[in-house]
Amino acid sequence: MSEIKAFTRWDIDGIKIDDPGLKDYITVKPQIVPRSGARYAGSRFHKSKVFIVERLMNKIMVAGHKSKKHNKSSGHCTGKGHKVYDIMEAALTIVEERIKENPIKVLVKAIENAAQREEITTIEYGGARYPKVVECAPQRRVDLVLRHLAQGAYTRSFKKKRDIASCLAEEIILAYKASPDSHAISKKLDVERQADSSR
Repeated sequence: MSEIKAFTRWDIDGIKIDDPGLKDYITVKPQIVPRSGARYAGSRFHKSKVFIVERLMNKIMVAGHKSKKHNKSSGHCTGKGHKVYDIMEAALTIVEERIKENPIKVLVKAIENAAQREEITTIEYGGARYPKVVECAPQRRVDLVLRHLAQGAYTRSFKKKRDIASCLAEEIILAYKASPDSHAISKKLDVERQADSSR
């Protein structure tokens, strides 16, 4: 029996997660078609066992909220699994062509680079509200990165002539290089800067 590869193209062997806090929350178990169809939606924390590429695909379908409003998109938030599959495969192909490395490995490293470690919550003392720094849970760290990668890609392609696959590939590459031009990296730096000032 031949070994399973992601999208029947990319090998998963040798991909290591360096961040010890994220090891149990980024799954790189390969799938030919990364589409479980919400089979595990009712199981608590089971999304941590879902292939990380599939989780990003789900975020592309529903990019999440931004400033209490549903995030703008370039018209691809349709819930069509096959369309998102094509977008994801095209984006990973572009990443492979530009970086000359396994695109799944690049994606995992991008998630590690863009995962924020702290965030701010509000506490109330005597009617006054104060910001307080709290550690970000590892599951939430991954969720936020995937959301910011999807939103950054849509922001780049919204009302532009560029397609979403190339914008998603660019967002992943910038996050892989830890560039502040990446939406996910800039959000991480912004939140951690606010956290430092709220200590």
